[in-house]
Amino acid sequence: MLFDPASSGPWRGSIDGLTLGGQNTVLAYGTDAIGAGPRLHVHPYDETFIVIAGRARFFVGDTTLDAGEGEVVFGPAGVPHRFENLGPGRLQTIDIHHSPTWIQTDLDEASQV
Repeated sequence: MLFDPASSGPWRGSIDGLTLGGQNTVLAYGTDAIGAGPRLHVHPYDETFIVIAGRARFFVGDTTLDAGEGEVVFGPAGVPHRFENLGPGRLQTIDIHHSPTWIQTDLDEASQV
């Protein structure tokens, strides 16, 4: 599925690297809800987040950091991570999965350290 600004929910589209004949899968995420974001999860490959609009708090392993528009955050393979909208206003990210397909394991929030 390509980007669809009219779709409901925070995931506005994605394109697998396989579809493009490439090695990266790209997802578009956006939310207006403060505190909202993907649940804690992990991938068997690296992930790069680009904050397009707004501000987010990222939890990557034991590290917590805030990032704003134009900033990039790196999530290494095998390291649990999540992010949330700090507000005010909309958070929009482009999430680059360094894999030709999207592979994700959601984790129980209780496992978060």
